[in-house]
Amino acid sequence: MAETATIPASGFNQLNPRQKISVAVGVAALIALLVSVWMWGQTPDYRVLFSNISERDGGAIIESLEQLNIPYKFSEGGGAVMVPSNLVYETRLKLATQGLPKGGTVGFELMENQKFGISQFAEQVNYQRALEGELARSVQSIAAVASARVHLAIPKPTVFVKEQQKPSASVVLTLNGGRFLDPAQVSAIVHLISSSVPEMSAKNVTVVDQSGTLLSANTDNITNSGLDANQLKYVRQIEQNYVQRVEAIVSPIVGQANVRAQVTADIDFSQTEQTAETYKPNQDKADGTVRSLQTVDTTNSSTTAGGVPGALSNQPPVPATAPIVANANSANNPAVTPISAHKESTVNYEVDRTIRHTTLPVGMIKRLSVAVVVNNRKVTDAKGKVSFKPLTDAEKTQINDLVRDAMGFDANRGDTLNVQNAAFNLDKEVVEEIPLWKQPDIVDLAKDVAKYLLIAIIMMIVIFGVIKPALRPLITVPEKEDEEHHDEAGGAKGGIDITEGDDFTQSDGEIPQQPAVQPYEQGLQAARQIAQDDPRIVASVIKDWVNGNE
Repeated sequence: MAETATIPASGFNQLNPRQKISVAVGVAALIALLVSVWMWGQTPDYRVLFSNISERDGGAIIESLEQLNIPYKFSEGGGAVMVPSNLVYETRLKLATQGLPKGGTVGFELMENQKFGISQFAEQVNYQRALEGELARSVQSIAAVASARVHLAIPKPTVFVKEQQKPSASVVLTLNGGRFLDPAQVSAIVHLISSSVPEMSAKNVTVVDQSGTLLSANTDNITNSGLDANQLKYVRQIEQNYVQRVEAIVSPIVGQANVRAQVTADIDFSQTEQTAETYKPNQDKADGTVRSLQTVDTTNSSTTAGGVPGALSNQPPVPATAPIVANANSANNPAVTPISAHKESTVNYEVDRTIRHTTLPVGMIKRLSVAVVVNNRKVTDAKGKVSFKPLTDAEKTQINDLVRDAMGFDANRGDTLNVQNAAFNLDKEVVEEIPLWKQPDIVDLAKDVAKYLLIAIIMMIVIFGVIKPALRPLITVPEKEDEEHHDEAGGAKGGIDITEGDDFTQSDGEIPQQPAVQPYEQGLQAARQIAQDDPRIVASVIKDWVNGNE
């Protein structure tokens, strides 16, 4: 015996109006769902084109997008303009050729359209606005800065020296999310502003971020200490070089992972100039170089005075006559005797003088402090068991001497060295793995799978929850029949089921044609008969339905 399900030709017409409406609604919902899925797949994914733009730039950008036939929409609150993700970079390049966005600030292009007859005050205000805009654009070129506003306070010029005031500036920065400015960058902004305005000093520039934090306060410490970013970088480089030297000389002995070194360098960045003038002692006369020589030799001599003093002594002398040569020892002619003799000699030698002008180099090492930690030695016994033992005194001395030579130890300079032997804690650092559901690629894939899974669930609900129950009455299951006594011809022609035991023969031997009774009508008639015969059974069945029992 076999059961077959067939759908009559006029099955849809046999449904009651409520079932027809259910089928129509289900088919319409299925079609609408398919159309929605197709439109959902065709809808582009929008990404941010520009955010935090001014109203003027926003209007110009929208106008350009409409001319380029690029679809766009606004984010919640209108804070950003969004375009399809596949057109973001192309659109940015096209708008950049048009000078968009301009950043909401005006520069010296404000001076291009000067009206005739403009007052001097208005011209000065426009110049100040243009200067502020140009400085803001320059500050915005820094990667960490999203936007900037510059306010200049330029006093009026005066001819009185006592009444002159220095200009000042205030800068408000809006930093990108998660970004910050180090003191060197803030100092660069301060010097950029101060050097762009005449007679403005760096002390008169104030820099504040969007949180109200005073950033320019850190630059005062750098200025007072005399150290800038380059000098700090130089100190770190010197220290790192010494660390590499120490580890490179000790690693072949104890292993690469068994030595740690730290170096602290005291660097002198002061600029010193020295000028020295020295004189050598006077040298010997034979070896010295004579600069000048002066000799004075004076001799005074006199004879016995003769004649009568008086008027004749004041008269000019008479012509001389040759005296009679006489013996010098003669008593009649006494000898001339000197009265005094003076001799003076002055010798000036060249003085040896040395003038030395010395400029000491900047960045000299004043002092080094080195600390080295060495791990215990790894020892493997005959059984293959690994253990760690402290270093011997000879090994410590050897490592200490090597480090001294590597660092260039100088006791006069005040260098210190400390070498210690200790057991290292070599526990591996536990790296936190990113969960699978937090990885960007997995999240995007999960979103796509969830989207299509949701569509499939909705389609199944519509088909099996709405359409199939509405079409269930159209499916008929014929009664069981005996295949051996089934008349294929009669069943094909009239759809009559012949069951064993039924007597359909007539006098002429022909089988009468009887209309086939629908199982639904038979079941309905049987249910009515049972209800009439025993109403308690029907009441019990209805009670079970109400209670939810099957």
